[in-house]
Amino acid sequence: MSAIKSIRSIAPLLDRILVQRVKAESKTAGGIFLPESAVKELNEAKVLAVGPGAYDKEGKRVAVSVKPGDKVLIPQFGGSPIKIGEDEYSLFRDHELLAKINE
Repeated sequence: MSAIKSIRSIAPLLDRILVQRVKAESKTAGGIFLPESAVKELNEAKVLAVGPGAYDKEGKRVAVSVKPGDKVLIPQFGGSPIKIGEDEYSLFRDHELLAKINE
């Protein structure tokens, strides 16, 4: 089995959504740098790729509710973690996402 070399080679299936957690700022508004242990993980993530959608009971495809580039709120725990090099990503199902962030 070969290792995944690029996140671009991952294509989510059905209603799965590939996200990358947004890193919390390690610098305060006043310019003070915080130690890594003091920086809390955010529940905010950027959508990188989406699957084509799941099928309903009638066999019709139901599109996912977000698109690549959207920012979403994800649960603190859950999802399927994927690590490529030093970068960490997660796969969630559409119904597991908590909200879409409109900016």
